[in-house]
Amino acid sequence: MRINLNEFQPVRWAVFRKFTVVCQYNGIVLCFYACFQAQSVLGPSIDKVTGTLLYNVSTRLKDAKRLDFLVGYIISKKIGTDLQLNAALDYVKGHPVDPIDVANFEKECGVGAVVTPEEIEEAVEAVIQKYKEQLLEERYRFNMGLLMGEARNRLKWADGKIIKNEVDMQVLHLLGPKTEADLEKKPKAAKQKAPETEKKNNEVLNGDVKVETTSLMEQLRGEALKFHKPGENYKTEGYVVTPKTMELLKQHLVITGGQVRTRFPPEPNGILHIGHAKAINFNFGYAKANGGICFLRYDDTNPEKEEEKYFTAIKDMVEWLGYKPYAVTHASDHFGQLYEWAVELIKRGHAYACHQKVEEIKGHNPPPSPWRDRPVEESLILFEDMRKGKFAEGEVTLRMKLVMEDGKMDPVAYRIKYTPHHRTGDKWCIYPTYDYTHCLCDSIEHITHSLCTKEFQARRSSYFWLCNALDVYCPVQWEYGRLNLHYTVVSKRKIIKLVETGAVRDWDDPRLFTLTALKRRGFPPEAINNFCARVGVTVAQTTMEPHLLEACVREVLNDTAPRVMAVLEPLKVTIANFPAEKAFDVSVPNFPADESKGFHTVPFSSTVYIEQTDFREVMEKGYKRLTPNQPVGLRHAGYVIYVQNVVKDGSGKVVELEVTCTKSDIAEKPKAFIHWVSNPLECEVRLYDRLFMHKSPEDPSEVPGGFLNDVNPDSLTIISDALVDQSVKNCKVLEKFQFERLGYFSVDPDTTPEKIVFNRTVTLKEDPGKL
Repeated sequence: MRINLNEFQPVRWAVFRKFTVVCQYNGIVLCFYACFQAQSVLGPSIDKVTGTLLYNVSTRLKDAKRLDFLVGYIISKKIGTDLQLNAALDYVKGHPVDPIDVANFEKECGVGAVVTPEEIEEAVEAVIQKYKEQLLEERYRFNMGLLMGEARNRLKWADGKIIKNEVDMQVLHLLGPKTEADLEKKPKAAKQKAPETEKKNNEVLNGDVKVETTSLMEQLRGEALKFHKPGENYKTEGYVVTPKTMELLKQHLVITGGQVRTRFPPEPNGILHIGHAKAINFNFGYAKANGGICFLRYDDTNPEKEEEKYFTAIKDMVEWLGYKPYAVTHASDHFGQLYEWAVELIKRGHAYACHQKVEEIKGHNPPPSPWRDRPVEESLILFEDMRKGKFAEGEVTLRMKLVMEDGKMDPVAYRIKYTPHHRTGDKWCIYPTYDYTHCLCDSIEHITHSLCTKEFQARRSSYFWLCNALDVYCPVQWEYGRLNLHYTVVSKRKIIKLVETGAVRDWDDPRLFTLTALKRRGFPPEAINNFCARVGVTVAQTTMEPHLLEACVREVLNDTAPRVMAVLEPLKVTIANFPAEKAFDVSVPNFPADESKGFHTVPFSSTVYIEQTDFREVMEKGYKRLTPNQPVGLRHAGYVIYVQNVVKDGSGKVVELEVTCTKSDIAEKPKAFIHWVSNPLECEVRLYDRLFMHKSPEDPSEVPGGFLNDVNPDSLTIISDALVDQSVKNCKVLEKFQFERLGYFSVDPDTTPEKIVFNRTVTLKEDPGKL
């Protein structure tokens, strides 16, 4: 509920102060006003302007002490305009240490500044004179806001309404009343054609839909995100200032040199997915765009689920996307320091040993712990006994004394786990939680901007609270929206289910949207980064269509994947009048649109293979390829072929065509040119479709019975006897090609010296049936 002061009858300030309660909950400000019925006996009342200013300051300032300070200035009429209030808010946020320099504050906020009517008249007159010629030429089509803006710059604390009235009066005096010509609409200026250098910013993602893309670095650079500057953490809304804050920030600047510091903190208990690509780009990209550094920090506080393969895969994917960590760190690097701080937290009365079970403290508004107020000495002994292994798992936890934004009360800081740790072995049997570890590791590494997804917004107050409770440097947490895709699942638990049930081979199955799977399928890292840039650094959660990502892939591969010829469903063609005694080489451009990128050769012999779909025995309307009555050209070969005989097997299936050929330069131009192979290599080709049939496989309303019931049985087609030209003979794993007229393909790691395996990365064009 939000109550506007102006909706109430005037209230005397003394009563307003006495009965107003300002509460903060998830950024919503609730103002309750009482006793307004007694206005008739309370004396002076609050006018509408003052009431609006009071409402604005109460909704924009969370520091109760400074709120009281500003409210006093508003009630006494020393601050009487929005302009002054904005300046006052900026000042108190920028000067968090008490006491406030009142003289400097009043100067910066225009307190006591008097602007006379004569000064306003002179300022407006000077501005009018500056633009007089343009005003006389354009008359009332002139941008009057320009006059207002310049006049206000000259008279910062003048009343805007008075300035506007003076501008209107002087313009009327100069130009006279509006004429019919003045009332006509101004013709729209013709749009200028975008220069060639800017055309790449307007990319076709699907059909006729165009999206203007700003590079990720431009989105993340400088003031684009309105983040605080290093060392100015206190200017962030909601940041808590303590008596030690400024001293700690000063030390922080000495250590960092004022450099931006971010971190990417994944849990090493699974493989990164497409959503992590946005997080990687955001964290590493923000640091890179602003001359800073980014740590790769493993949040390895849950030894039960951590494996070496996850540590390795995460680092590989970060580097694959083009980012190099400033340093690779682990939460476990700081287990000793974190334990010492936990002891200090208990000593300060901010943590306690608790015997409530996990199921008792789950959910919203759980019952308070009966051990919340146990003596500090008792909690210290119990915590030490936890460390020494004197309790069973779940028997005791260490909890912090705070309530989080989402209502979660006293989050757990430490729990018992008798599982050897990947890095520390059996040294510890108690492990810190995310709620305890994350902000303190950020503090240790002197992170300037702790960037995380929106679901962690409910932990922001606990983040600030814990750093301040221990009097250590406190970074600032900033949240952004997660990136999700339709037709997929990214939950680690659900991917494990898919693997266990055989729906997919492993975490890198190309039908998944894990980063290892996308890499194996042939998605270039540049395409994934471009996709993240197009999604933008949004605050809202975003769920995108897969075809938008595929469009970014096509854009990159179109410029980087050389063309080769392959046939997926071969049909043998014998050329009866082959023009040479033996096979000869044909030169094929790697990129037909740009022959400067080179050529490769393929053999051309009397036996070639074409796609079965490129021949029809019976002519159909609109069909332009090979029939007994319609010739086609062979791409790059320089010949047109004509069917002379159709050979069939016992079942009536066409198994071979006998044809003749004529050179293209003397034959009538055919309606189509088709691809072909001769003396080819046999290969395996894997064609992928969507793994799930519905947009939201996790939504019970779309998929009753769960996501496993939505797996597409036709998501993988394997062609074991496809043919490809010999130019790819020495290809390497993950090398990418465009099979002419078929799509983009990448060499799979299953390739052996005996047989190449190709994954179809994407088709040449988006299938409109998928939209």
